[in-house]
Amino acid sequence: MTQQQLLMIEDDTRLATMVGEYLRQSGYAFTHAADATSGLDALQSTPPDLVILDLMLPDMDGLEVCRRIKAGNPAIAVLMLTAKGDPMDRIVGLEIGADDYLPKPFEPRELLARIRAVLRRGAEAATSNGGGHKTIRFGSLEIDRDARLVSVSGKPCELTSYQFDLLVALSERAGRVLTRDQIMEAVRGRELEAFDRSIDVHMGRIRSAIENDAKDPKRILTVRGVGYVFAKQQD
Repeated sequence: MTQQQLLMIEDDTRLATMVGEYLRQSGYAFTHAADATSGLDALQSTPPDLVILDLMLPDMDGLEVCRRIKAGNPAIAVLMLTAKGDPMDRIVGLEIGADDYLPKPFEPRELLARIRAVLRRGAEAATSNGGGHKTIRFGSLEIDRDARLVSVSGKPCELTSYQFDLLVALSERAGRVLTRDQIMEAVRGRELEAFDRSIDVHMGRIRSAIENDAKDPKRILTVRGVGYVFAKQQD
């Protein structure tokens, strides 16, 4: 079985060495780049399955690195390492396409769990034939689960892999009010930490892509104090 390739872009060599040893023992092929320039070069020579990206790099803003990775190859998953207690970088990173984030300091086991969850989502999406109808339709909104494409009135909508999975999870439960925890559990397969509100960032991005007016949504509705509901009746 071919090992999945991980690239860590991190200027803390000691941390990268520790993480590399742990992930290699867990069955992954691991490479390390100490700055953004060498990391982006490594992406060109051997595209990895997932990039572990520190946002505090010496030669380039990590958010810009994330933007370039997703612009060049959207299929490459990005797991950001953010400063603990700094939600702004996390929000911006998710908005520009990062698949997940992990605040520093972190436990290697938590990093491994996040990596497995992100890669599993991608593998399941690539291999699943899906049950029932492969295309979900609500009015002018079409969600092609096999091709992983979303369109409104025939116009493509740009979503990250994670946002696509969130939209599918909601649409498959149309009319049912879901808490944030239930939504994240449906996609990630793990419970959501109580303080984590990244789901709201993703919902905002999905609304911007599929709603005629993101400020007055008709497809994904907020149920104050509870969570979200995907409307059964749509134009």
